[in-house]
Amino acid sequence: MVRKKALSDWTVPFFSSSLARSVGFLADEGETVVKKRPNILFLMSDEHRPTVAGFAGNEVVRTPNLDKLAETGVLFNHAYTPSPITVPTMVCINAGQMPKTCDCEGWKDIEPGHMTMARQFTRYAYETVACGRLMHQGPDLMAGWARRIGADNMTHDQYVEDKVQEEWAHYAKSLLGIKWSDAKEIKRAGVGYCHTHKWDDYALQGAIDYIEWQMLNTYYDRENPERPLLLRLGLTQPHYPYLTDEERFQYYLNRVQPFANQRVFEHPFLSQRQVRPGIDASEREIRRAVAAYYGMVDRIDEIYGEVMAALEFAGQDLDDWIIVYTSDHGEMLGEHGIWEKQKFFEGSARVPLIIRYPAMFDGGHVVNENVSTLDLFATLCDLAGIPIPEGLDSRSLVPLMQGDTSHWSNEALSQFGTANYMIKQDALKYQYYGKEMPEVLFDLEADPGETYNLIDDPAYAKAVTGFRARLAELGHGPNADPNYVNAGY
Repeated sequence: MVRKKALSDWTVPFFSSSLARSVGFLADEGETVVKKRPNILFLMSDEHRPTVAGFAGNEVVRTPNLDKLAETGVLFNHAYTPSPITVPTMVCINAGQMPKTCDCEGWKDIEPGHMTMARQFTRYAYETVACGRLMHQGPDLMAGWARRIGADNMTHDQYVEDKVQEEWAHYAKSLLGIKWSDAKEIKRAGVGYCHTHKWDDYALQGAIDYIEWQMLNTYYDRENPERPLLLRLGLTQPHYPYLTDEERFQYYLNRVQPFANQRVFEHPFLSQRQVRPGIDASEREIRRAVAAYYGMVDRIDEIYGEVMAALEFAGQDLDDWIIVYTSDHGEMLGEHGIWEKQKFFEGSARVPLIIRYPAMFDGGHVVNENVSTLDLFATLCDLAGIPIPEGLDSRSLVPLMQGDTSHWSNEALSQFGTANYMIKQDALKYQYYGKEMPEVLFDLEADPGETYNLIDDPAYAKAVTGFRARLAELGHGPNADPNYVNAGY
């Protein structure tokens, strides 16, 4: 599976100077660095349900570019979000830490100057460029990135300094004033072109313009392709509103198969955001929403293809690049009768994840261990020969990409707000919802549809005890460790 370097050179999960020398990133005393660090293309979408992709076995959706990345890269079948909602997830992926670790539980940003993936790569002379959706909204909008290109980059109202409260109070709106029901979202689905599509087109054009400037610079001859590049393209689609162009909408309308006859899970939190077919929205309206969602997935695949084509047009060999694709979280899309996100069901908490790097790994390898998108920080540092900062909740995926699972703690964590927490260990998924709501335990091997709560099943009593102890170590639950620092990997 591994080419150009012996397997033994890459078995340690974290950076070491000997590892860096083995791939030519560091030189011995008196020597010079002889190998350029790899360029990285980081592709990210918003709200991509992991099953809506050709590489996931979906025969309806058209995702040829992502399918090719999966076929020629490493596919992670059980990758999870650190939080099933956008802002903390995108912030946490850049920080390589869980929301509690970096103090961004809820709609919050990290503190200015916090160590991030972008900041670490910039320190090591990478040109770090973020195009599109990034979701850092605090005083440190750059968050380590050297360049930001995007239409929705802005400081959130909560970070306005010396806010005159009585003035702001005139314009305050409740969440209900800016977010309507999921049923209304579904009823509005269909053909359309809205702000989210415009933002994505803006990000795409920005990425293509930057590639031309950095790689070609036709007029001024100031190109600098020798400097390593970390280029991130973050899209808003396939996040609702459920709208797509007419061709895609027509293509999918009679091909998609919406979830039907779904039983809502009996739990005070997991039953929220339900839309009842035939009552809250007609079956036809639900089909229209699903078709539009598929159309947006189709569109993001096309956008990623355009960016990769632009790199190849500029003379880049993508086989020398590290290419990552993932999403912040999934989309329930009517499964369990639920729409959107925020849940620890697989449709919401699990995400697609592909890492392609032909210079080191043959394609077609599938990893079935539990991983987190937080692990991308340590992984990209490891692959680029850059030191992995201390205190992260991020683990290098390089051993798994080599087929070595011997030292992997087969765990993935996710957190929503301050109370809700998920621990996935092997096939078991434990969920804690605060002292006012019941815990939940799913065995995905026995019950892949997540329909039975096994929290009180005597056969799982030992496992539940272990999960509760781990929850306390993670600073949550009734016995939370008051001295929690990080996940302890």
